[in-house]
Amino acid sequence: MSPRRLIPLAMCFALLSAGAVLAQDRGSVNPKPLPPLANPSDPKLGAKELFARKLLPTAMPTRVIGSYAKGCIAGAAPMPFNGDSWQVMRLSRNRYWGHPDLIAMLKRLAARAHKDAGWPGILVGDLGQARGGPALTGHASHQIGLDADIWLTPMPNRMLSREEREEMSAIMMVREDRLDVDPRVFTPGHVLVLRDAAQEANVQRIFVNAAIKKALCREAKGDRSWLSKIRPWWGHDFHFHIRMKCPPGAAECEGQPSQAEDEGCKPADLSYWFKDSIIHPIPPKEPPKPRPPMTLAQLPAACKQVLNAPDAKP
Repeated sequence: MSPRRLIPLAMCFALLSAGAVLAQDRGSVNPKPLPPLANPSDPKLGAKELFARKLLPTAMPTRVIGSYAKGCIAGAAPMPFNGDSWQVMRLSRNRYWGHPDLIAMLKRLAARAHKDAGWPGILVGDLGQARGGPALTGHASHQIGLDADIWLTPMPNRMLSREEREEMSAIMMVREDRLDVDPRVFTPGHVLVLRDAAQEANVQRIFVNAAIKKALCREAKGDRSWLSKIRPWWGHDFHFHIRMKCPPGAAECEGQPSQAEDEGCKPADLSYWFKDSIIHPIPPKEPPKPRPPMTLAQLPAACKQVLNAPDAKP
């Protein structure tokens, strides 16, 4: 499906800006809890307000419900903050929860990135909330524990402080003219890390900036079949977004169709993304009116049970 049919051109500017801001948004060493809701039963209340206030997962078996952009997860697992080859960033967001399969895959990827690319490890950005669901800021997806953002900045060869995890900025990988990667920062190691992620059998798609896809098409060697999973999308110039398939037997999970098996590297595949109107969108004269937030009633019915279930033990 053509990108222009997926999203109106008028929203390109907002998406480009939001992607950059989210990647650089600082956290807080001492985050303040969200205030209590005056009327949590209000049917017009955004579900994001409810799910953001659930700081722990459910005391239930793991269960994926709904789609990447409209769903929730029971029995989510946390990504450990530190490992031999990874560190989790922006801990104050409490978005380090995911399906156990996602957590296991990220650990494997971290080890492979260390081995293949020579990086000390990966910096893990947002996964999802403790019970999934819509987030207060930043993401439309990341709702069912099967999405993860990985910084394109290699992990430093030391333990980051809490302050650094909240305030350190990711490195922009795209050239200022937006037509290609910045060769000063984008290295052969990035190609290997993205290849390693795409070669995971249960990874569905990986979203990157179009300039990064262009560079991968140019620089990938040997078996290039993994390139079919790499998709250009707005933003994603500081990080890449991994999306996993629905786990086997997860009947309530609504996945996506498999992508075509071609590399997606033909000029026709990439030309849309490098139009001047896409790279430099003109802001609308009047900002689009914000859509009403997704309510709990608009989520799969089982998400109400997930929201109200007892907390798992910390």
